[in-house]
Amino acid sequence: MGALSKRAAGAELTNKNIMLFACPICQEPMKVHEQGRLECAMHHSFDIAKQGYVNMLTHGAASKYSKDLFESRKAVIDSGMYDLLEEKIRNLIATAETVLDTGCGEGSHLARIMAHKGGIGIGIDIAKEGILAAARHYPEQIWCVGDLAKSPFAKTNFDAILNILSPANYEEFKRLLVPGGCVIKVVPQSGYLQELRTQLYADSAKETYSNEQTVERFRESFADVMVERVTYSVRLTSELVPALLEMTPMGWHKSEEARIILNEITIDVDVLVGKV
Repeated sequence: MGALSKRAAGAELTNKNIMLFACPICQEPMKVHEQGRLECAMHHSFDIAKQGYVNMLTHGAASKYSKDLFESRKAVIDSGMYDLLEEKIRNLIATAETVLDTGCGEGSHLARIMAHKGGIGIGIDIAKEGILAAARHYPEQIWCVGDLAKSPFAKTNFDAILNILSPANYEEFKRLLVPGGCVIKVVPQSGYLQELRTQLYADSAKETYSNEQTVERFRESFADVMVERVTYSVRLTSELVPALLEMTPMGWHKSEEARIILNEITIDVDVLVGKV
């Protein structure tokens, strides 16, 4: 697919779902213009890039996440390491027609979850490199560089919001959800990537992890909350170890890569479901 056709396809898909968007500057409704840009009645406009995504940031944003990190993240997710978690999420949002993934990175989780269900997914991330990769690999969904603190979305339009191992903005989530909609937040449990932490952080405080404060804050933010723990181990090929190191904060220990020996890895997370 050529550069122009990717922009045109992105514009067409965005136009079909334009009711989900609002100007991040003034919150007025948006329209898609033929030239490939979103514009509101106050003439604030945002270009659809040649790769098909739209950049709706209203301010400069530095990201510590690199192109290499997102490539590694895609390789790890494509390996099937998170298949059981993604299946759990897909079942929880089975009837959702409009799904927003906040902090979507390069989009792999959202694309894999939406591939087996109807509806439209929108991924938003402040990191342009992640959204670039998402638009390149997954043109079936809508991808947006943006910041929920200056939200580019209209209120009460999303059936489900995903927040997978990423920071949250609960007040904005509640503004965006339809009545009866839900937030699915995934947070690490004590055994998450334990084999890796044990080798990197042996006998230090970082060897263990607690998510109690995060879960408590989620419970305080939503009236109807369910928490379900998902725990399983998967085999790990040696080729994936560098990618796993690269995609996690622990990966900023790249100098220690040679001494890491992993044959399997544990996924241990809490899936928090909050309804409005």
